[in-house]
Amino acid sequence: MRILFAGTPEPAVATLERLIASDHEVIGVVTRPDARRGRGCTLHPSPVAACADKHGLTVYKPETLRGNEEFAELLAELAPDCMPVIAYGNLIPRELLTIPLYGFINVHYSLLPRWRGASPVQAAIAAGDKETGATIFRIDEGLDTGPILSTLTTPIKDSDTADDLLTRLAYAGADLLVETLDKLEAGDITSKEQKGDASYAHKLTKQAAQVDWTGDARVIDQRIRAFTPAPGAWTLWNEDKVKLGPVTPLPCSTLPNSSLPLASEVKLGPGEVRIDKNDVFVGTGTVPVRLSTVQAPGKKMMDAAAWGRGIHDHDGIVWK
Repeated sequence: MRILFAGTPEPAVATLERLIASDHEVIGVVTRPDARRGRGCTLHPSPVAACADKHGLTVYKPETLRGNEEFAELLAELAPDCMPVIAYGNLIPRELLTIPLYGFINVHYSLLPRWRGASPVQAAIAAGDKETGATIFRIDEGLDTGPILSTLTTPIKDSDTADDLLTRLAYAGADLLVETLDKLEAGDITSKEQKGDASYAHKLTKQAAQVDWTGDARVIDQRIRAFTPAPGAWTLWNEDKVKLGPVTPLPCSTLPNSSLPLASEVKLGPGEVRIDKNDVFVGTGTVPVRLSTVQAPGKKMMDAAAWGRGIHDHDGIVWK
């Protein structure tokens, strides 16, 4: 099958690499234009573009596809059999959907119709879901509403950050996509309409990543892991923004092989910080949590205990 691939960020690279290694022919790559990054604000290609360049593939970088007659003509000329899309970052207009023989198909990292939208992995972790997966579906005019071709399911671990889970799904989803393309080409697959109540994963914002210490410790843990590594959970200390890595809620009863103190032994109000020799704890609306890493303004992320040892006056610290 002749494939024109569309994707932009790092998680899409695993799929492009898997397609290149498959029996299908990747005839080119569509990605977002180069973006300015770093202190010098120099232009950098997307991770997908860099991967395509490494393999000698032709790369197309349209600003938009909507109303882009030049790209529509190019797509008709290339005449791909299928166009897989993963985190491309541009909407696919209706007039393009029927040009590839098998249409546009999307690899979405959730079990649709749960968590349609921009950040399904983060939404699943933040909500405390026990499992998620990847769904491959035909793109239609709606937002992640098209008929499903294939799915896979994976558990969400209690320690999973968004990066951990997305990495696993990227590799598993890449294999699933190749299997799905094989079956499409062989005429051995039947699509099915999405069933059940839909939920939506809205685009992440930095403001939403602020920790609400009055909340439940379990929910705080989930939300911090969902925002790790980006945009990064944070809190305010004397009007300075402090970034946080994953936290561990303290247990209410003794756990086997655990060095954690009991919640009853660490009495703190919401946002109150206690710095011990080897630990840093913060109070929540339920039980305190132990910090793993802290990033002070202008500093790199570091071990929370090491950060705590650098704080000389740590009485009365309250985070907001």
